[in-house]
Amino acid sequence: MKVDRTAERNGDDAMCKTIEVAVVDHRDLSPFAAAAAGGPPPPGPGGEEAHFTPPLNFAMVDNGIFRSGFPDSANFAFLQTLGLRSIICLCPEPYPEANMEFLKSSGIKLFQFGIEGYKEPFVYIPEETIREALKVLLDVRNHPVLIHCKRGKHRTGCLVGCLRKLQRWCLSSIFDEYQRFAAAKARVSDQSQ
Repeated sequence: MKVDRTAERNGDDAMCKTIEVAVVDHRDLSPFAAAAAGGPPPPGPGGEEAHFTPPLNFAMVDNGIFRSGFPDSANFAFLQTLGLRSIICLCPEPYPEANMEFLKSSGIKLFQFGIEGYKEPFVYIPEETIREALKVLLDVRNHPVLIHCKRGKHRTGCLVGCLRKLQRWCLSSIFDEYQRFAAAKARVSDQSQ
């Protein structure tokens, strides 16, 4: 640790101390580093060329927070590049075995909050469930984290909208973001949560 003693030598009380920390070049850690340097992309699981396909409706929400539709095996190589610690699944169905194996082999923790997906427009989303999911989402020990539901639209949009409210976004911006992902299927009831 390196402490800036300039202020102390000048007789001032130091309000800020400079701390020297290790510098890590994340480009060296990325699977894209070899490809960016002109080399071949890293091999996939069977030794073949890896393909990095993001899940449906994938996007970055904030630093260390991502959103998407339900990932499948075609998305696993891409998800590994994110260095995820946790996944928040908002679907009630049992998590697929292939996905569970991927989570286990990657050391990713699964938080599953079973919120039913409905086609009807005025559906109640349990407030307590959203509150519990927000607690997991806000805990930085779970970051990087991926939030997903079936299509990455409505249930995921509700949770992200609640996060945006806590981030003090104005409601019109929250609704605009929700509608960007929900497309023509935006639900009025989801926006009122």
